[in-house]
Amino acid sequence: MNLRAVYRRSAILAVTAVLLSDCAYYNGMYNTNRLVRSARKAERDGKPFEASNLWGQVIVRAESVAVRHPHSKYAAQATVLRGLAMSRLGQCATAVEPLSQVNLLPPGDLAEEAILALGRCRMETGDAASADLAFRELMDSKDAVVHEEARFQHARALRMTGNYDEAAALLQDGKTPRANDELLLALAGAGRDSAADSLTTVLLATGDTTRKWDSLVAIVGRENPTSAGRLVDRLSTQPGVAPPVLSRRLYEDGLRLEAIDSARAVARFKEAARSGPVTEGGARAFLRLIRRDIGAASDVEALAPAADTLRLLLSKRTVTSPEVADLFTAITRVRIAADSGGANFPLGDLRLFFAAELARDTLAAPRVAGSLFRRILLEWPTSPYAPKALLAAEMIDSTWADSAQALLAERYADSPYLAAVRGESTDGYRALEDSLLRFAATIPATPRPGARGRPVRVQPDEPDAPRRRARQPPPPDPVTGRRVEQ
Repeated sequence: MNLRAVYRRSAILAVTAVLLSDCAYYNGMYNTNRLVRSARKAERDGKPFEASNLWGQVIVRAESVAVRHPHSKYAAQATVLRGLAMSRLGQCATAVEPLSQVNLLPPGDLAEEAILALGRCRMETGDAASADLAFRELMDSKDAVVHEEARFQHARALRMTGNYDEAAALLQDGKTPRANDELLLALAGAGRDSAADSLTTVLLATGDTTRKWDSLVAIVGRENPTSAGRLVDRLSTQPGVAPPVLSRRLYEDGLRLEAIDSARAVARFKEAARSGPVTEGGARAFLRLIRRDIGAASDVEALAPAADTLRLLLSKRTVTSPEVADLFTAITRVRIAADSGGANFPLGDLRLFFAAELARDTLAAPRVAGSLFRRILLEWPTSPYAPKALLAAEMIDSTWADSAQALLAERYADSPYLAAVRGESTDGYRALEDSLLRFAATIPATPRPGARGRPVRVQPDEPDAPRRRARQPPPPDPVTGRRVEQ
C-alpha cells in the first residue's frame, strides 16, 4: 500500500470516528431532552413517583453528556438540565452549582425555567438575598406564568430579608391562598397588627381546611412573637379545635414569649396545662412551670414543693414521664447530698460541691447552687475545694465579686485553683480535679431503690474525727449507698 493510500485511509477513519462521536453525542442530548419532556408530562398528569423516576434518569443522562463532551455547544444545556432535575427532586444543595451555568444558555423557556429553579433553590438553602437576584431578572418576562411566579417569589424574598412593607405592597392584590399567607406574614413582620387581624378574619371565614395554620403561626412567631400570640388567640376560638392541638399551640406560644414577656409566658403555660393536662402540650407546659419554680428557688428547702409535685406526677404516665423522673432524681440527690454535707460527715465538702453543681447545671437553679457553694465556705472553710466554691458563687452572683476577691486574697492565696486562674499549671490542681472526678464517678445514674429520708448524723468525738475515720472502713454514702474510699 502506497503512502497516499495510507493517508486516505487514516483520514477516512478520523472522519468516521468524528461522525460516530457526534452521533453518540446527539443521541445523548436527544434522549436527555426526551426524558425531560416525559418527566414534565408526568408532573402535569399528577404522577409524582413516575416523574421522580424520570428526573433521576435525566440527571444520569445529562451528566454523561456533559462529562463526555465538555466542550460541545450543548454542554451547558446538559449541565443546566442536570441541575433542573436535581431541583425537581429536592436536591437544592447540589443543584445550585449546575444551575448557575444558566447564563451560558441563550434566552428562552429553558433559561427562564432554570433561573426560577436557581432562585427557589437559593431560597431553600437560606440565601434569600441571592435568590432575589434571580427573581428580579424574570420580573419583566413575557410569559405570564413566569412573570407571576417571579413576582410572588420576589415578594417572598423581600419578606424573608426583612423588607415587610415592600413585600406587603406587592402581595396586596394576590388572589391565591399562598399569596394571602405571605401577605399575613408580611403584615405581622411589619407590626401592622390591625391589618393582620383583619386578614386573619377573612382567611378564617373562608373555612379553608387545607391552610397550614400551625406553619403560619411558627413563621410569624420567629418574626413577631406578639403577633403570633394574637393569631393563637384567634385560632383558639375556632370551633372543633382538638385539645391536643390547642394545648400544643398554647405551649409553643409560651416558649416564644419567654424571652420577651415572662408573665405572659407563664399565663400561656397555665392555659396549656388546663386545656389538655394529659396531652403532650399540656404535660410539657406543666413541667415547664415546675422548672420555672425550681429555677426561682432560693435554697434547698424551697425545692420541697417541686419535689412533692414531681412525686405525684410520677404516678401518671405522660410523654414527659422520663423527664419528670430525671428531675425528681436530681432534686432528691441535691437534697440528700445537702443534708449530708455538714462538717460532721466524711467527704461532706465533696457532697456539698456535688449538690451545688447538680443544682446549677441540671436543675438550672442558680440561687440554690449559690447557697450550697457558700455553705462550703461556712462549714468547710479549710477544704481545698473552698476556693473553687467561692469562684463558682461569684460567677452566679456578681454582687459577691468584691467580697469574694478579698476573701480569696486573704484566705486562699496559695490555692491551686487560684494558680489555675492565673494561668499556672500545678500538680495540686490536677490532683484536686481528679479527686472530684473520682467522687462524681461513684454517683450512679439513678438513686438506689429505697434511698429516702434524711441521713443519720454522725457525732464525732473530736473535730477531726471524720477525717481520721477514713482509715477505717468508710460508712455508706447516703447519696449512692456505696462505700466511698477517702
